[in-house]
Amino acid sequence: MTTETVSDALYRWPVAARFGTRVPKEKFYEHGSITTLVRQRFVAEVRRITWSYKLAETTIHLPGTDMVPEIQVFSLETKGTDVSNDVLAAIDKSVHFPVIFEVVRGDAVRTTAAHKVLGASAPKIGTYFTTGWLSTASERAPLPTAIDLHALYEALVASLLPGPTRRGESVSEACDRMDRAKKLEREIAALDRKLRTEPQLNRKVELRRELRDRKAALAALD
Repeated sequence: MTTETVSDALYRWPVAARFGTRVPKEKFYEHGSITTLVRQRFVAEVRRITWSYKLAETTIHLPGTDMVPEIQVFSLETKGTDVSNDVLAAIDKSVHFPVIFEVVRGDAVRTTAAHKVLGASAPKIGTYFTTGWLSTASERAPLPTAIDLHALYEALVASLLPGPTRRGESVSEACDRMDRAKKLEREIAALDRKLRTEPQLNRKVELRRELRDRKAALAALD
């Protein structure tokens, strides 16, 4: 699932952090269990993968943390209209650092990322949030001000969210809340469809109650 942000900002990555190394798609097949379908999507959707920037203490003079020792920026050039989240997740899982993606389609680009929590074995990756498609010639914004790489990463992901974080809420908590909201929206849409076609009155009453409960739960997540 991808959720589009209301803020469309491309970042001006520091020149000192530029890495610019092309990564063969096959490198990602070697990590974890890539299904046949995901491998086919790599082939069909991705023309080129570039490890574009490495945000680290040695490149941008912000200290790393256990949670975020470095931040990597990957650029994916598409063959067609877009790159699937399955492909992004396969790359994310094989890189033991948080990743920000720029997906490039001709003269258009979008920034996307999922909040990533590093673990002893496999990282935990949430929902992908994204900007809309923007011109590659768009003016880029400076990076958010931060005291360390963890704070920078939180700010980068927060800028992709479709709504603001609550007071005292971490970005991880905000992502979880927005995931729950998207799930409720899908359930509400499904109940609406059932209600329109349900012929039995008693069942209609039950569906209306379920619909009312889920709408109240969704409102509480705003």
